[in-house]
Amino acid sequence: MPNTAPLLKLASANRDLSLAAKSTPVELKTAATPLSDRDILKYERKLLKFWIQSFLLGVPKIIVGFRSKDGILQSLEELETEKIPRMVKLKGKGSWDGNVCINFTAKFLDWEMTGLTTTITEDGGVWRIRMRNQARVIEVFKVAESGYGDILSKEFIEWRSRPSPQ
Repeated sequence: MPNTAPLLKLASANRDLSLAAKSTPVELKTAATPLSDRDILKYERKLLKFWIQSFLLGVPKIIVGFRSKDGILQSLEELETEKIPRMVKLKGKGSWDGNVCINFTAKFLDWEMTGLTTTITEDGGVWRIRMRNQARVIEVFKVAESGYGDILSKEFIEWRSRPSPQ
């Protein structure tokens, strides 16, 4: 199989795909087609995950494939990452606010990382930051002594380790 890395970069994390062609990344996602108010709220919460992941990675566009209960693709929606919070606020149920999310994360990281950065840097390994639903506690714990915590596949790591053709 020829190496097409200069033309197309394809990486997979869980079921999410990030597609980058000519250095313009696009996040590809799937969601069940919303059929009820409950489904719309569920999709809106999914949008939070889509938005924060793409926002933090600098991915400007997300393409969502809506599927039936049988997994059949029914439609596509193209979203601009930066416009998702406003879309949720104006057209959705308003279940989350992008500014609140970013401000909370910044304050948490500023507070938490002052001492933790040294620990993580010195100890290495894979760490997880988690806040469970309805919990008032944020947990920070080590999940592996080394590696990538099963986030990246062996094939992806090997592909990224190869020198890029000039």
